[in-house]
Amino acid sequence: MRKTMAPLLLAVLVVFSAQQLITPILAPLSRRLELTESQLGLVITTAAIALTIASTLWGRALDRVGVRKVLLAGLVLATLGLTGFAVASALGLAEVLSSSSVLAVMLATRSLLFGAGIAALPVAALAAASAATSDEADRTKAVGLVGAVQGISLVLGPALGGALAVVSLTLPLYLAPALTALLAIWVFATASRTPHVRPAGPRAAGVKPWEARLWPFFAIGFLLYLSLGLVQVITGFLIADRLRLAAEETAGSVGVALFAAGLVLVAVQGAVVPKLAWPAVRLMRAGAPIAVAGFVLLALAGQLWSITAAFAVLSLGLGLALPGFAAAPTLMVGPEQQGSVAGLVNATTGATFIVGPLLGTALYETDPAVPIFAAAGAAAGALLLAVFSPAARRLATRATEVAEAAPAG
Repeated sequence: MRKTMAPLLLAVLVVFSAQQLITPILAPLSRRLELTESQLGLVITTAAIALTIASTLWGRALDRVGVRKVLLAGLVLATLGLTGFAVASALGLAEVLSSSSVLAVMLATRSLLFGAGIAALPVAALAAASAATSDEADRTKAVGLVGAVQGISLVLGPALGGALAVVSLTLPLYLAPALTALLAIWVFATASRTPHVRPAGPRAAGVKPWEARLWPFFAIGFLLYLSLGLVQVITGFLIADRLRLAAEETAGSVGVALFAAGLVLVAVQGAVVPKLAWPAVRLMRAGAPIAVAGFVLLALAGQLWSITAAFAVLSLGLGLALPGFAAAPTLMVGPEQQGSVAGLVNATTGATFIVGPLLGTALYETDPAVPIFAAAGAAAGALLLAVFSPAARRLATRATEVAEAAPAG
């Protein structure tokens, strides 16, 4: 399974690391460019809209044109988007472009092109994870690997981006598109190694997210990712304002906090989740309350160490719950619908970031603590659905019956 998925996991690692390179500089860069918190939220929200729409399209395309073409198309779009973002930022810092012009170019490149392009990577990886496994334990482990790779990007990207930003705020902007361009060349050269996930036989009907067997899981995923989206975009502002830091110092401190969060995500999704081998519903029920506790700690944190500790706790909770969410819908459909489900899972992630960043920045302008408590409420809502929704209870019962029927030892 791991050997089959290795090329896709590497692709996810590189592209998401390139994305995270820019995360530590977003807040200080936006202030240098004279963009407001809400305008930055608009850039991220528009990217999420593009990702959400593109995810469902990539999911269908996997069955029609194969993984190679989907990956290459996604990488080309991502590279063009990051390149345009870097150029617009550089011209804005040089005062060649006005703030309004910079915002317009960012919306076209960083939001639309990059948002659509990056969507291809997790969709392909999740579909491959489902195609390479059959039982719930293996499925959850495979999905955990995809999440672990994304967690590694949270370690590598912000750490490197924060370090580069200390030298120059623009260095991460130039490195990110270079990485995605090199990856596109590698994928093109090693196309035969990428797995094919299209099942044999006629194409099945598409999956509808509002089906009774599926919507509670998509709602759980939406709420979990919404909780993350509400606080992720305000992290730079939160650290800068609470610690009273300058732009370069803010980037470095954000890198420290996200580095710790990434380490925990990698450990939980890459090691703890496979070791526990818990059913999907149990992972969601265990992780959601831990995430709630992490958000409460973040609301109370006033120093870098306590902010970092809070991010570690909420990463522990989300690291348990999110693989459960990603695996659960795939267990409710057959192999011929895994591509569609993978697209919907990734679209759910994108949909939360349509609402989260814009709402988070707007709430932050009202009071810095409000978006954090809203995030805690969203995670609590996910817990309620995981415990009480009929679909989650049926899947939990099925997992218990399978475990009881399995031979001991």
